[in-house]
Amino acid sequence: MSELDPRNYAGVGTGPLRAGERVTLSDAKGRRHSILLVVGGAFHTTKGGIAHDDLIGGPDGVVVHSAGGTPYLALRPLLAEWTVTMPRGAAVVYPKDAAQIVGGADIFPGARVIEAGVGSGALTLSLLRAIGPTGRLISYERRADFAAIARKNVENFLGRPHPGWDLRVQDLVEGLQSDPPGDIDRIVLDMLAPWECVEVAAEALVPGGVLCAYVATTTQLARMVETIRVHTGFTEPEATESLVRGWHAEGLAVRPQHAMVGHTGFLVIARRLAPGVVAPARRRRPAPGAYGDDYTGPRGDRG
Repeated sequence: MSELDPRNYAGVGTGPLRAGERVTLSDAKGRRHSILLVVGGAFHTTKGGIAHDDLIGGPDGVVVHSAGGTPYLALRPLLAEWTVTMPRGAAVVYPKDAAQIVGGADIFPGARVIEAGVGSGALTLSLLRAIGPTGRLISYERRADFAAIARKNVENFLGRPHPGWDLRVQDLVEGLQSDPPGDIDRIVLDMLAPWECVEVAAEALVPGGVLCAYVATTTQLARMVETIRVHTGFTEPEATESLVRGWHAEGLAVRPQHAMVGHTGFLVIARRLAPGVVAPARRRRPAPGAYGDDYTGPRGDRG
């Protein structure tokens, strides 16, 4: 692979398994174990040990047996598997939401992206994979301990530092005011009060750029949406959530699984307008009582 091959910076291994790579071992009951391959190393189970040397040099997707004869399927971990099992300092953005953010915010190869609220680095990995080796991601995290965990998780998965990642232990508003990064294509906010950053985000984004906020509660959702509307420099914000339900399919028994990944968060997405431009007014009438008597912002009641 060439130096700029996207696979070099996406944590996507190819060819034989190598020492220093991470591998997931799965047993017949679906239990998974993540191991880092080391020459001469061993993974010990209640059914006996598995020598790392039995995996190193072999193909991905191989079945190995413990000393007691128990079979294990060995596969390089997918990004979605890694992010839900990696060490955490803060709660992670689940794969279903990370996918919606990458798609909804239209993160593309070569994009210039700002992320605020790094946490444990789960969303960071999805953003880095989307921008590729030619993009740039500036990540702001207030807590140094979270930033250290995120950096380790990202580099453990990728196997190397990403050339386009700039991790800053700093408040987003202070950072953008003191060191404006230039034209930014996308801004993703995963924080407690993203509405406090709408003004500086508007200054940083290029016309047509995308602002995406990930929030956990309906109260946060409502405040973020109204703040974007009051600013008037963005398109009408869209709010969504995604639910994932697995299905059991065995013979004639085809039914939804009893457990599902339900609510984890809401996405609020809007696009930056050109300077001085105001979007056409919404033409839908709000429900009676949607706004209190003391509300002074736009009500959406435009005829």
